[in-house]
Amino acid sequence: MFYRKSFRAMGSDMLAILETDSDSAPPILDDAPNWFEEWEQALSRFRLDSELSRLNRTFDQSTTVSEAFWEVFQTALWADEFSGGLVTPTVLDAMLEAGYDRPFDDLPRDQFGWMSPRVLESHPLSMVIADPQNHTITLPQSVRLDFGGVTKGWAAHRAMERLREFGPCLVNAGGDIAISSPRLDGSAWVVGVDSPFEAGTSFEVLHVKRGGVASSGRDRRHWKRNGSLHHHIINPNTGLPVDTDVLRVTVVAPSVMEAEAAAKTVFILGREKGLAWIEARPSFAAMMIMESGEVFISRSMLEYLQGVEYAVSK
Repeated sequence: MFYRKSFRAMGSDMLAILETDSDSAPPILDDAPNWFEEWEQALSRFRLDSELSRLNRTFDQSTTVSEAFWEVFQTALWADEFSGGLVTPTVLDAMLEAGYDRPFDDLPRDQFGWMSPRVLESHPLSMVIADPQNHTITLPQSVRLDFGGVTKGWAAHRAMERLREFGPCLVNAGGDIAISSPRLDGSAWVVGVDSPFEAGTSFEVLHVKRGGVASSGRDRRHWKRNGSLHHHIINPNTGLPVDTDVLRVTVVAPSVMEAEAAAKTVFILGREKGLAWIEARPSFAAMMIMESGEVFISRSMLEYLQGVEYAVSK
C-alpha cells in the first residue's frame, strides 16, 4: 500500500510517499514535517534567527555550526566545484539586488520605484574559511551565503534515507525528488514534469526507478521590476539573473543533489553548452523546454521516456 504525507515547508509543497506491505502507515512518516522544520530553522535566509542568518551577520570570526548546516555547506562546496562555479552560495547579494529579498510567496510580483540591479562582483567560495575538524565557518566581509541552490535537494535526500528502511519511498521537496528504489513490484515510479505553460498540468511523464529528479527554470519564481522581468537564478559571472531563451530544464541523476546542481548548471549554460555538458556525463539525463515550446533532450533521457519522440541533441 502507498502512504502519503503532504505538508508545506521551505516555501514549497512537500510530499513523502512510502510503499509497504503493511496495513498501516509507519509512524515515522508523520515525523517528516518536523525534520523539514528543523532544517529550515537552521538553513533559511528568510528567518532572522536561523543559523544561516546569524552567520551572515558575523564577519571575520569563526562560527561553530550544526551537523546539518555543515552537511549542507559541504554539499554547496561540492556543487560549486561540480558546476565550475555556476551553482554557488555566494550569490546572495546579487539575488537581493535583483529584488528577491523575502520569501517568494510574499514577494510583490510588480516592483516599482527601484533602480535597475547593479552588476555585483562575484566572490569565489574559496574566500570562505572552513575548519572540518571543529565544524567552524568564517565569512570575509564581502561574502554572504544562500543555500537555496542545494537545500531542498539535500533535505529530500536526507528524508528519503530515513524512510527507505520501511520500504520503497519517494520524497518530493518542491520539485526536487529523491527516489530510494523501485516499487515493491519492481516497476519504476512515475514522475510528472510540470508544464511551464499551463499550471497544474504535466508536460511530460518520466519513469524512474531510483536516484533523483530536479528542475530549474524561470517559469515559476519570477517578478517584474520597473517593467523588466527578473527571476531567482543568478549567473555568478554577471551577477544578474540568467538571460536565456531556455524556460526550464529537468534532470535525472544518480541522486537528487546531483540532479539539482546539474539542472541549474544546464539552465545557466543555455541550450548548446548545457546539452553538451550533460552529454559528457552519461549517468545524467536532461530535458530542456524552450520559450518557443521546443523540447530538446539528451540521449540518456530516452531511458526515462516511454513511447515519446523528441529531438535528441546532436
